[in-house]
Amino acid sequence: MLGGMAILAAAMVSAQPRQTPPTIAIIIDDMGNAGSWGERLIHLNYPLTLSFLPFRPFTHEQAIEAHGLGKEIMLHMPMANTRNLPLGAAGLTPNMDEVTFTRTLLHALQSIPYVQGVNNHMGSLLTQEVRPMDWVMEEISRYPLYFVDSRTIATSVAANVANQYQIPNLSRDVFLDDVQTEQAIDVQFKRLLDIARKDGTAVAIGHPHPATVEYLEQHLPQLDAEGIAVATVSGLWHIRNDNHVMFASHKEAILPNMALGQIDMSSTLRSGTARPSQARLN
Repeated sequence: MLGGMAILAAAMVSAQPRQTPPTIAIIIDDMGNAGSWGERLIHLNYPLTLSFLPFRPFTHEQAIEAHGLGKEIMLHMPMANTRNLPLGAAGLTPNMDEVTFTRTLLHALQSIPYVQGVNNHMGSLLTQEVRPMDWVMEEISRYPLYFVDSRTIATSVAANVANQYQIPNLSRDVFLDDVQTEQAIDVQFKRLLDIARKDGTAVAIGHPHPATVEYLEQHLPQLDAEGIAVATVSGLWHIRNDNHVMFASHKEAILPNMALGQIDMSSTLRSGTARPSQARLN
């Protein structure tokens, strides 16, 4: 069962013209690495959108569990960054040829059960470049998937390219937990609510950090009293787009490839890149 305003946000997708309250969507990135903290987010009684890194220790089982508990599932696709930080498994880089690039993206999509959308993990380098974003969006456009530009850099072209491919897309408004203290997260959360009150909707990205999880557990139940609704990303897209149909009927299904689950993660684990991140990375 979901909270009252969360139910209202979901209902507004299919029942209009009732006045839609200010509505937020909260995406939790870096899922798949965080065992117990990820579980707490999965069991939060609100329609969060959880974005899973591909081929991480808890990705497959937690995505299935989260879907069963009403969460929306995304692929958190690793993309090259300007700081040359390691990407871990299935990272997309500018030096890939188109075939390798597209195959890597497809394999990552196939590894995430119930995937409905994609956003970039890091990506401050790749999302500035039109050609790799063309390859990303051309592949995504084959499937019933939306795209969220995490906007890890202000000069990202990802949303513009998604529009060219007519992919339903949104862009991040607020990062909740660049600084992982209750006080700093509170400032960002209140900024999120202010944007939603002003514009009608707003999108936040957070991470499965202890401070973030504890903050959401405490503060999400207070949103009903503030007249703020919570929706999944797709639910918020429908609100912004007057409940239009999101996808054409001819989109292909993403067929899981069970062999992909056997990819050896030992080199990633040895290098430390599969550990939970300690701060948002670009």
